[in-house]
Amino acid sequence: MLIRKLFKFENAHIVRNCSSERCRTSIHGHSYKVEVLLEADALDNGQMVYDFGLMKGTIRDVIDAFDHAICFWDKDDAQYIQLCQTFSARWISMPVSPSAEQFARVFFVIIDQLLQQTMMANGESDVRLHSIIAHETETGYAQAFRHDAYNPRMGDIKLSDVIFSEQCQREWHDPQMYEKLLAGVQFNNPVIPQQV
Repeated sequence: MLIRKLFKFENAHIVRNCSSERCRTSIHGHSYKVEVLLEADALDNGQMVYDFGLMKGTIRDVIDAFDHAICFWDKDDAQYIQLCQTFSARWISMPVSPSAEQFARVFFVIIDQLLQQTMMANGESDVRLHSIIAHETETGYAQAFRHDAYNPRMGDIKLSDVIFSEQCQREWHDPQMYEKLLAGVQFNNPVIPQQV
């Protein structure tokens, strides 16, 4: 069974080397919608694949970090990167270009690792990340599946190469969340007393 949770954020970027001149030469923004699709072959004690409320924790924090932020490819011009970091408190450095396709892959890699490091506590069984859909506009989106997220032909994405500004991290429920993720620390879902 599949479930889907929709998140929204506003973000700015330049997509270097793309065919559209406006997109490759000018900073511009989009109202993004990101769909996180989870799957499982069984339901938890609440008769759910995964409680939507649980997705309002670390998963939402990661996606919300991109809100009102500027994203840049870490291979871009050094002066451009410096100006982004100087004039925006909220920025994210990515090891790939900030296209819709790469946003979908980056979110997949991060959320997949979050789920792997989460101790399930309410009977969740084999919850897996199915895919990520990153809507860049009302008419255009990219969907990344597992084989896309970890495909070196599309660019390697290492968690340690996705860098969030201090301001982005400070606004998380746990400002140390990403450091814990990188260190392999376990995240614990709440233990729920059974009513039935």
